[in-house]
Amino acid sequence: EFAAFAAAVAKVALERKPADVQGLLALPLPTGGTIDDKRREMVARIGENISVRRFVRVDAEGTLAHYLHGTRIGTLVAIEGGNADLARDLAMHVAASNPRYNSTADIPADIVTKERSFLTEQAAGENKPAEIIAKMVEGRLRKSLGELTLAGQPFVKDPDTSVEKLLKGANARVIRFERLEVGAGIEKKQDDFVAEVMAQAQASARKPDGTAH
Repeated sequence: EFAAFAAAVAKVALERKPADVQGLLALPLPTGGTIDDKRREMVARIGENISVRRFVRVDAEGTLAHYLHGTRIGTLVAIEGGNADLARDLAMHVAASNPRYNSTADIPADIVTKERSFLTEQAAGENKPAEIIAKMVEGRLRKSLGELTLAGQPFVKDPDTSVEKLLKGANARVIRFERLEVGAGIEKKQDDFVAEVMAQAQASARKPDGTAH
């Protein structure tokens, strides 16, 4: 029943194109009531907390492929050029290698700055001229940032070839990719919840004048 509910929610998200989760929850199901009505009813009857956490919807004028790794990881990849086999291979690669960005151009400036600062500190103890250190840092920076990107990663089916080289050979480019993994993001929420509970406990352990009980 839970799997059927998830499939129904996905179908509504695909067809109705809601802007966000709140919009999705307010949409009706073919069986009657809204998605949130059905969610609440299932929570009360099954006795387990059920929430609709996230969804992505990808449109593509070129080729759109998906890959499912069991029931834990699902990916979508939209490409321009190439063919369906290439798109599916890339969808499989995204599932396996979990790139965070499409290319280095998509990496936020603050992340680049932090990584450059870390590598500079790391290289400072190597006792080499400043100009050599600077070149080493930039070389290491390109490598570390490349590992975060789909284009810079070794292709999972041929590690001697980068995804960027694979795409160039097929005269193709990746327009967008998405990767969803069961449980991703929940750990952070749990950490936030623990911190909140600790803060409340510390606050309750103090008297109104600020001293401890």
